[in-house]
Amino acid sequence: MNEELAATIGAISRAAREQMGLTQAEVADRVGLVPPVYSRLERGQMLPSVPTLYRLCTELMLSPEDLLGLADSSAKGPRTRPEDDSNLRRLLFLARKLDERKLDALVRITTELAR
Repeated sequence: MNEELAATIGAISRAAREQMGLTQAEVADRVGLVPPVYSRLERGQMLPSVPTLYRLCTELMLSPEDLLGLADSSAKGPRTRPEDDSNLRRLLFLARKLDERKLDALVRITTELAR
């Protein structure tokens, strides 16, 4: 096992989960792991399988590059602040729970606020 990669995936997963306000048990359930196994993943004691890695990226709203610690911090172009990323992740997480009518209302409100 690549311990450095396991530690990176674990730390990034934990940070993303905490920014979204989720518990380990909630994320474990969403990615198809039992909570003790997910806890080991966050502590860097194991590497996820490829299907689990995919589900982690989906549920934690991270790119594979970000989760693997490969994101190029020197990339050109606009960069968001870390707090912006967490707010956007949280908003997207909450928006996914809305029914169609409420989601439409949220889109209208955000459209007006963005003007």
